[in-house]
Amino acid sequence: MADDKKMVESITSMDEDFARWYTDIVKKADLIEYSGIKGCMILKPAGYAIWENIQKELDGRFKATGVENVYMPMFIPESLLNKEKDHVEGFAPECAWVTVGGQEELQERLCVRPTSETLFCDLYSRIISSYRDLPKLYNQWCSVVRWEKTTRPFLRTSEFLWQEGHTVHATAEEAEERTIQMLNVYADFFEQVLAIPLVKGRKTDKEKFAGAEATYTIEALMHDGKGLQCGTSHNFGDGFAKAFDMTYTDKDNKIKHVHQTSWGVSTRMIGAIIMVHGDNDGLVLPPRIAPVQVAIIPIQQKKEGVLETAAALKEKLGAFRVKVDDSDKSPGWKFSEQEMRGIPLRVEIGPKDIEKNQAVIVRRDTREKVFVSLDEIDTKIGEILEKMQSDMFERAKAHLEAHTYESTDWDDFKEKADTKPGFIKAMWCGELDCELKIKEEAGLSSRCMPFAQETLSDKCICCGKPAKKLVVWGKAY
Repeated sequence: MADDKKMVESITSMDEDFARWYTDIVKKADLIEYSGIKGCMILKPAGYAIWENIQKELDGRFKATGVENVYMPMFIPESLLNKEKDHVEGFAPECAWVTVGGQEELQERLCVRPTSETLFCDLYSRIISSYRDLPKLYNQWCSVVRWEKTTRPFLRTSEFLWQEGHTVHATAEEAEERTIQMLNVYADFFEQVLAIPLVKGRKTDKEKFAGAEATYTIEALMHDGKGLQCGTSHNFGDGFAKAFDMTYTDKDNKIKHVHQTSWGVSTRMIGAIIMVHGDNDGLVLPPRIAPVQVAIIPIQQKKEGVLETAAALKEKLGAFRVKVDDSDKSPGWKFSEQEMRGIPLRVEIGPKDIEKNQAVIVRRDTREKVFVSLDEIDTKIGEILEKMQSDMFERAKAHLEAHTYESTDWDDFKEKADTKPGFIKAMWCGELDCELKIKEEAGLSSRCMPFAQETLSDKCICCGKPAKKLVVWGKAY
């Protein structure tokens, strides 16, 4: 049995060292391998399969709103990047540059895309001329490069996978509607598929995307009380349009600038799944996103009929993503491995079970064990998976609510920031000086101004001047 437990014994307890716990799970669940390039990770099959499911789910949701996929070059000429001053200044510290092609020095530096706004703007400026060309609703799935000083798998790497949507519209109202629409697409996906509850709202001007008129965000709370920005949707207004001369002739025969949006999520979502749902035995995957939903583990598999029954059971469960572990490892090791990899359900089937026409089903999240007739196992597994999906969301929601605090007093606010990991709701005057002071003295950043506004008091938590907005504050990754 000592060998059977080796996989889980090597995980650091999350209460002892959350950062180490996270890294242990990323490695032991076989999601990634570190590469020979600092800050870049290799996505292994178990990790990439999660991303494939995310991509499939989101891509369908995007297309249902009229979005089409394209692919843009990975290189951006420096002259093109410099067309939008605020945008390039926001990304300058993280840009990677190509200066030599083959054996010759390039006449102009090429930036390895940190994001593709400028490329899309250049394209749109050439293919849009009339109101009849609008809207354009494009998205691309790709990787981007941001030369990070400090990296952590999934959460912050020098290269990562993501999608970036870029749309253009005739009016400001249409652009704002699309910006909010895509944020809600993300929010529904996180809650319905990833079982992660969120706070939705608008970023402060300090925290908004470089070059954006407004940035909207979905914020999630991790198990350690830190926040994670999980996705953003930006309304660019007509700022990029003016910089890139993106105009169209309207129905009134007047030339006007388009209005633009951008929205994106990345492999950071996998980090969120780990930190919201994982436990000290490994990964816990929500059933709707799990690459393998059911692991069938034969007991005493060398005995006659066991492997045949397991194979027949897999066929019967064809509506689900099922794997039979018929390796020569011991059952205890297989149980440990299934738990480490976060597979939602384990089905144990052995000679005694076959005699009784039953199997044992074990939930990954609660370890609840039930005996089910083989005649109705497909129906029962569907019910258990749905219950598990719902329960995981409710547990995460309860954690978010239990670790969201309110404060109307500066000293109380700072004390909560020091002693109570989580989000703190407090009023804000809207001034940058107060936002910076809160960061400096309380160590908290503004996560968002939630759409669901409340009035806790009429004074700013920091300066005491009249408050304008309720803000959710917190420490974040």
